[in-house]
Amino acid sequence: MKASWDIFCSVVDNYGDIGVTWRLARQLVAEHQQGVRLWVDDLRAFVPLCPEADVSAAQQWQQGVEVCQWPAQWPATEVADVVVEAFACKLPEGYLQAMKAREKPALWINLEYLSAEDWVSGCHGLPSMRPDGLKRMFFFPGFDAGTGGLLREADLLQRRHAFEQDPQAKQVFLQGLGVCPAYNARLISLFAYENTGLASWLDAMAAGAGPTHLLVPQGRIMGDLLQWLGIEQLPLGAVEQRGALTVQALPFVRQEDYDHLLWSCDFNAVRGEDSFVRAQWAGRPLLWHIYEQEEDAHWVKLNAFLDLYVKGLSPQAARAVTGLWHAWNAGAEMGESWNGVLQCWPEIAAHAEQWCLEQSLQADLAQALVLFYRNWI
Repeated sequence: MKASWDIFCSVVDNYGDIGVTWRLARQLVAEHQQGVRLWVDDLRAFVPLCPEADVSAAQQWQQGVEVCQWPAQWPATEVADVVVEAFACKLPEGYLQAMKAREKPALWINLEYLSAEDWVSGCHGLPSMRPDGLKRMFFFPGFDAGTGGLLREADLLQRRHAFEQDPQAKQVFLQGLGVCPAYNARLISLFAYENTGLASWLDAMAAGAGPTHLLVPQGRIMGDLLQWLGIEQLPLGAVEQRGALTVQALPFVRQEDYDHLLWSCDFNAVRGEDSFVRAQWAGRPLLWHIYEQEEDAHWVKLNAFLDLYVKGLSPQAARAVTGLWHAWNAGAEMGESWNGVLQCWPEIAAHAEQWCLEQSLQADLAQALVLFYRNWI
């Protein structure tokens, strides 16, 4: 059954919010044949993810999705069958009035941030009644059967496995970015917020017994990287070497190419929500830089995920992973915890793939949303 969807996205964290909603919109169209209109309040954050997009267009079609500029002055607009309010952004007052006037109520979904906290499954799918008579439903992505799951295209793991089994595909992709690592180098991607702990991690990699090739897409971590390198700029594609560590700057790439980058690397440092989920589907060891929240609320979310993620690891490996994640998110000294991860590398690598397979047994987020709507009508 085809339905119309309005997805509202207010860009807060550069690419995290738009990254999730753009991926969701495309999947609803491509796999579930839904009609989707994506409202974005800052198209400048959208264009790096979809380079063919027009940053000044009030309305445009991209990959089957109607992408609209969310204007300050809301125009008269027909309300969709399903209204997705992503990450607690506030719907325009004019749209709310139109929802109240709609003859057949729309399903209003508040799509929440991803969390592994215990209370999430208890709140997933619950309604919230407003004084004006409108009702919205809370929808939580998550890691267990009591949640909405994670965004995952139906063929994602098949595409990843095909890429991994084709050494030439990996070589061609990396060469397209100007990356030519040593044959025995550990390849690491780094996408993160500013972090005072970076220098100690770079020190540890530079002093390592084997070569490491660090790939750094354009982003907020670049200032800390340049400070450690002792240079004023690192042009895209340029390479700097310090001891056993080779550092290379990459352009910010579209989502499809970022997946290929994650699949090409042995270890992925990621940030926010969208890249965090994609790194899990890559089946590689990873390091998450969580978005910092007031009153250190992000630490509760970080530890809730770690409690789930390290299950099945040996005590030594679990301590190594937990120690590395804690040091990174505290901006603390990284050398000891990184060496601890290297000592447990085979186990941690196997565990990352097992975690990916376990999560793939659940319904994906887009599928869960469509089913939620069909059960609602």
